[in-house]
Amino acid sequence: MKVAVRYEAALVDADGHVTGHDAGATLVRRLLRVFPGALLIGPGPRHCDGFDVIPLEFVDGSDTVVINMDVIDSVGVWQTLKANCDEPMVMNFVWWNTSQFTHQVQRAALALSCALFPTFANSERTAHEVREVVSAMTIPAVAEKARIAWVNLGIRLEHVQPRQEPSVPVVLYPAIYLTDRKQPQLFLDVVERVVKRTPIRVEARLHESHLISERSMALSRKDWAWVGPLTASREDYWEALARTTAFLATATEESYGLEYIEALVAGAIGVFPDRPWVRAILPSGYPFVYRTPAEAEDLLYRAVTDTAACRRELDEASGGSFAEWLKARHDDDLFEKAIADRVHEWFGA
Repeated sequence: MKVAVRYEAALVDADGHVTGHDAGATLVRRLLRVFPGALLIGPGPRHCDGFDVIPLEFVDGSDTVVINMDVIDSVGVWQTLKANCDEPMVMNFVWWNTSQFTHQVQRAALALSCALFPTFANSERTAHEVREVVSAMTIPAVAEKARIAWVNLGIRLEHVQPRQEPSVPVVLYPAIYLTDRKQPQLFLDVVERVVKRTPIRVEARLHESHLISERSMALSRKDWAWVGPLTASREDYWEALARTTAFLATATEESYGLEYIEALVAGAIGVFPDRPWVRAILPSGYPFVYRTPAEAEDLLYRAVTDTAACRRELDEASGGSFAEWLKARHDDDLFEKAIADRVHEWFGA
């Protein structure tokens, strides 16, 4: 049995590598690693570094499981495969917030897809959202047959680098997009108030599509801020995290929060909004959670002026070592085993 990964936004460079630092590209690379010999669905046949690209129309659905990251299109994927086999094997991988689909047609298509095809989610919270959508938007006879599983995505712990404490505390904008859901204006408002109280350097590494936005320009004009493109490599990315003092999360919703977990494991102090997605990834007594902008300011100020004491509080909240608490619950080895086990359980692959 073979595995093929479908993600329409995946890009392969001239050297045959999947490019990009966004979550989608990272997960494509991870799936190709989990399933050696897996194919990547793309516009034309091509031999790449460790995998082949193949159009969906060329896939033999009788012996290939298609893991579809564009879940809303799974019915169409199934129909394409059905032209050449009797029982196509399609599996959904939900790695984003279901709330991004607001139109009734989109939500109905998502619900039907997750009811018809085995669905693997990137966190318990996302799996719960999927079940709610399926229950609300499909008939009971279809919803009852839904197969939904989940595990936390986790991170590759071997990438973590030794701490390099900066002379001026570095505060990270912990996202690569400046979308409304991330609330970048709230981030800017809070860090501006902290700057008035103590010296800090704010860093934002943004996707190229957001580098030329008005919000990006407004932040880059601050003499205490640096705005630039994504790091050239994963090594550079982790090196930058190793010298990050703190970050301020402002997103209203997250399906998991991969970037936050990576920064926390690297030793940054995370200041989070009091929201369900935050409680799902952190210890119950996590001390740096705010309800108002004023609370966010005070917590971030403490994180950059009394960092060592804040780290001790994190250890106390996690019952010993915050770093070990994170590693035990967000190791990507758990993800790799779980998704491989589910593919075997659902399809015998």
